[in-house]
Amino acid sequence: MKIIPFLYILPAAFILDLILGDPPSFPHPVRLIGKAISFFEPLFRKLPIKIFTSGLLFCLFLLFISFLLSFLMVYVAQLIHPVIGIAVEIVLVYYCISVRSLKDAAFSVMQAFRNSGLEEARQKVSVIVGRDAKNLSEEGVIRAAVETVAENLVDGVISPLFFAAIGGAPFAITYKMINTLDSMVGYKNEKYMDFGKAPAKIDDVANYIPSRISIFIISFAAQLLWCKGISSFKTAVKEGSNHSSPNSGYSEAAFAGALSVKLGGPNYYGGQLVPKPYIGIEFGKAQWIHIKKACNLMVLSSILALLFLWGIGVTFLK
Repeated sequence: MKIIPFLYILPAAFILDLILGDPPSFPHPVRLIGKAISFFEPLFRKLPIKIFTSGLLFCLFLLFISFLLSFLMVYVAQLIHPVIGIAVEIVLVYYCISVRSLKDAAFSVMQAFRNSGLEEARQKVSVIVGRDAKNLSEEGVIRAAVETVAENLVDGVISPLFFAAIGGAPFAITYKMINTLDSMVGYKNEKYMDFGKAPAKIDDVANYIPSRISIFIISFAAQLLWCKGISSFKTAVKEGSNHSSPNSGYSEAAFAGALSVKLGGPNYYGGQLVPKPYIGIEFGKAQWIHIKKACNLMVLSSILALLFLWGIGVTFLK
């Protein structure tokens, strides 16, 4: 990527997301990605090969299509006019970032509780988490919202910015396909245990570096907000591996240390109790104020991630 376009693309895409969020009426590549996954899955399942191999080919095919189409969109736009090329790339990267929508979703849980009570809050949180929410306690709802904000800071902000900084919109869109594949077929159940194994592993690899970068970014943000940087960093290093995912625990542990709140623990998924260790064992229970504080931490961490990755990119492109 050339230096002049790069100067504008990441900051402009980030600002667009803060202003617009994810308007449901807009055509959105991620929705198209979801439809593509649903359309091609049964076709690849019918291949006369091992189910793991068909899942791997399914994943690689969709990643190739995502990269190719986004690359061609940017390339053709640049042929028309360089400014149009920059504009298209800004919009595509904007579609991959979710600071505003993540903040709005978390706040909607808190607002639902204030307006209608626990049952409505459970319904709101069920939209943004994978666990069973219908029987969650008040603390369970709060903890679920905070954990989602922490985990999706990486998936929805730092990782897309990281890949956009490396390879522009085509890399960011390809990462979004990886992440969506994992969320749709990367389950450890009977249906997807073998077919979704490759997408899940590729998602783990893609988020490996961004998740660990997040420790430093979140700790710095926690220090600026509440002078809790050391607690955030120590908790992330000590308890970041206390998670079924090789990546998600680090951002959650950094948030636990920054907010002085206990996260994680066992939860029901598909009606079955899944034992999970707690993160931030020494801290207290989650309260409603922690959702607001988690969102503040997420937004500042997102801004710091933008500045860091933008600065690194500018340095290497000089």
